[in-house]
Amino acid sequence: MLERMTPWMRSAGAAALAWLVLIAYCPLVLGQDAADLEFGDAPAAEAPADAPPANDAAPDADAAGDDDSSGGSKTLLGWTYESLGPGYMGVFLLLSVALLSLFVTNLVAARRETLCPQELVDGFEEKLNNKEFQAAYDLARTDESVLGQVLSAGLAKLSRGYNKAIEGMQEVGEEESMKLEHRLSYMALIGNLSPMIGLLGTVQGMISAFQTIAIGGSTPKPAELAGGISTALFTTLVGLAVAIPAIAAYNVLRNRVARLLLEVGVTSENLMSRFEDWKPQTNTAK
Repeated sequence: MLERMTPWMRSAGAAALAWLVLIAYCPLVLGQDAADLEFGDAPAAEAPADAPPANDAAPDADAAGDDDSSGGSKTLLGWTYESLGPGYMGVFLLLSVALLSLFVTNLVAARRETLCPQELVDGFEEKLNNKEFQAAYDLARTDESVLGQVLSAGLAKLSRGYNKAIEGMQEVGEEESMKLEHRLSYMALIGNLSPMIGLLGTVQGMISAFQTIAIGGSTPKPAELAGGISTALFTTLVGLAVAIPAIAAYNVLRNRVARLLLEVGVTSENLMSRFEDWKPQTNTAK
């Protein structure tokens, strides 16, 4: 199983790294280009020859230009980081990377080749037709798929009767199903936890905004007031952006796993149905 998952896990790591690089650099480049276009070197307008010198207004204009450039050159990434803060930014990044890794892992586990490979079905049925029961058991036992584990459990208890074999198959099937559901549940946990973290940031941002109003009196500074509001909005936005794909992927994969596990149960019972009249051999003392 680990050998099958290794390439997918490498792909998940590469995708996560590329996602982080895009988040880190794309807004920075776009914001820098916008800042260069807006505050770059523009050709100065020619002043009329009889215009009076504006020495007194020059410092004010320079100061206003500095203020505008400092506010306008802020990139989207810088604004997001400033609004979320290092705490919320780190939490949401960890949740995003964990969600991507879980999605790739569960996607590999929910494949037909992992749960119910057709090669195993054909090989197992062929050996049963040839009366090679030990070879069929070895084939199922060495296979790492769920179907292989179920068939090997059934053949191991076949000497105790057909009903015992079916019970053993059902126990193994339920155990494998619980393992798959356990891994999928972490995606649902991220989908439920992420908007709650966003709601926490929303409440914190609104408290900060009202605190600014209370301290600033009747005329609070708009920039300070916007800081708390931006925190509230950005945490809600990012929380929903993580939760929506998490919940969608969880439901899609859960339905796929349920369908494949049902197919495993039906296939295993069909393969073992030829032993329905099997009678356990008992040693009678003479």
